[in-house]
Amino acid sequence: MLQPLVEYARKNLADSEPGFTTRTVRWLVDISSDGQLINILPLGDDNGEQTPKCPNMDKMNAGGRAHFLVESLQTVSLHFKNNETDANIEKARKRHAYFIEMVKTAAVDAVELQPLSAFLQNHEQVDGLRKRCEEVRAKPSDWLRWSVAGRNPLRHESVLNWWRSWRDADQAKVKNNKQPNQQEKTTLKHENAEADGMICFLTGNMLKPLSTHRPIGGLAGGHPTGDVMVCFDKDAYSSFGLKKSCNAAMGEIPAQEYVDALNHLIRDKRHSYKLANTLVVHWFKESISQEDDPLAIFSEPPEMTEGNALRSAKEILASLRNGQRPVPPNNRYFALTMSGASKRVMVRDWMERSFEELVAKIEQWFSDLEIVAQSEVVLARYPKFNEVCLSMVRYDKSKTYFDNLNKLPAPTASVLWRVALAGLPIPQPFIAQALARFRADLIEDKPFNHARMGLIKAYFIRKGDHNMSAYLNKEHPEPAYQCGRLLAILAGLQHAALGDVGAGVVQRYYVAASQMPGLIIGRLMSNAKNHLGKVASDKPRLASWFEDQIAEIMSRIKDYIPTTLNLDQQSLFALGYYQQIASRKDKVNNDNNDTSGKGDN
Repeated sequence: MLQPLVEYARKNLADSEPGFTTRTVRWLVDISSDGQLINILPLGDDNGEQTPKCPNMDKMNAGGRAHFLVESLQTVSLHFKNNETDANIEKARKRHAYFIEMVKTAAVDAVELQPLSAFLQNHEQVDGLRKRCEEVRAKPSDWLRWSVAGRNPLRHESVLNWWRSWRDADQAKVKNNKQPNQQEKTTLKHENAEADGMICFLTGNMLKPLSTHRPIGGLAGGHPTGDVMVCFDKDAYSSFGLKKSCNAAMGEIPAQEYVDALNHLIRDKRHSYKLANTLVVHWFKESISQEDDPLAIFSEPPEMTEGNALRSAKEILASLRNGQRPVPPNNRYFALTMSGASKRVMVRDWMERSFEELVAKIEQWFSDLEIVAQSEVVLARYPKFNEVCLSMVRYDKSKTYFDNLNKLPAPTASVLWRVALAGLPIPQPFIAQALARFRADLIEDKPFNHARMGLIKAYFIRKGDHNMSAYLNKEHPEPAYQCGRLLAILAGLQHAALGDVGAGVVQRYYVAASQMPGLIIGRLMSNAKNHLGKVASDKPRLASWFEDQIAEIMSRIKDYIPTTLNLDQQSLFALGYYQQIASRKDKVNNDNNDTSGKGDN
């Protein structure tokens, strides 16, 4: 899992290097060649600009340290919130002094920093920067970078080399000054072995292992300061007396590369996708364009018209499968599903497949989800993956899209992701959730959810039901399916005879009929005779149509109406009901009557 991330970093992240990181920088502070403030300007969009090669200070928890050159407005200019506590102000002042001293020291060797050093030691200039921050309503937590005499100091090799040398010396000083406690003394033998070298978990080379790894940011449910992928901070996690990350020994460079790769993929919305309260990052061994990425079609389909959406998506997928689009041969894709938990990365799933298999599985997923639209006899637009997830929960319009998604337990979305991309059967508990929401929406007279109906249909297809179709199947052999059809016809008949009567057949009887049709259907059939008589007096052709429909369905049920239905049969009942409703565009006379109708639902 980590090896493909290292390979991704080496191919795509030329700036990946220990001691550096990529930060989201919101402001650019422009300094003249004589150390005077020129202006402070916003960078990128409202969230800022991704700035690579930012010096990253180690041991920040030691207190009083600051990052070199790229830091927060609070640290650089002492720009605080109105209600900042005295303790936080004192900590920021220590970091401010540390920041100034580092730049002053660096300017001795890297002369390009001398104007910046002069600026930071001039209290009036720093006060002016703080006032400008207040004027532009910058947040104290926003990060800044510099333009010194019209140039970015992060592009000066002398500046970067000074930082590399300072960091190496600092790390050596920290290690030499460390005094071992009693427990550490008892494991001195193992520590000496570590100093001599261990086999790297990622490269297989002999090297000095890294004791701690950098955090990964931006995970769903993660800690604000990030979560660690490789962490051994409890004795129960350790083996053979090894400490911390030496239990999975990795060198500083490969550890930096996999962390940089994950952080880069998470920040890039083309490669990260939120699944309820988890996050999926995906990438390909050989890069492909966004237009040719089948996962982009799967998760975030392009805006298309209702009638052409499924066909257009399938055309794109078919062109990828048939080699009509220029994609790298023998390509592979990787998908890692993660969430944050107690400052650790929780890996929920890992997938690795060939590109051709990925395309085939996504095609299969869309095909299995095909369902006739409620409003007209065409296929509904294929749903985004999160729409399928949302079909299993109650959607609260007063909450955000992602708040509703978070109602799903974390494993549900990640399991369904694997089901879709690996062509696996859909777990029955998912259908139980979808069926419960289907009933609730019927009773509340809400529109049908196409993603939900497609999911129920896909469940049977992946179980091997060859009788299941996207459209109404009048010859389906299951009595439960035919009983659902019959309820839809009886609801339409009642509406034709009595009009809108409020709580009608569906609201009053659907739940009971879908569970115990043998008890309910007979009672409804008795009422149907009265309704047929009323319709026949006004619209005899319509009454004749209803009689034919009822007779046709009863001939398939024959003499056996099931007494009770299990979960699978209740799901077939729901599909029969829905697909009969969706066929209501059939016409029976020149007056454009709606013959089967949604009835009172």
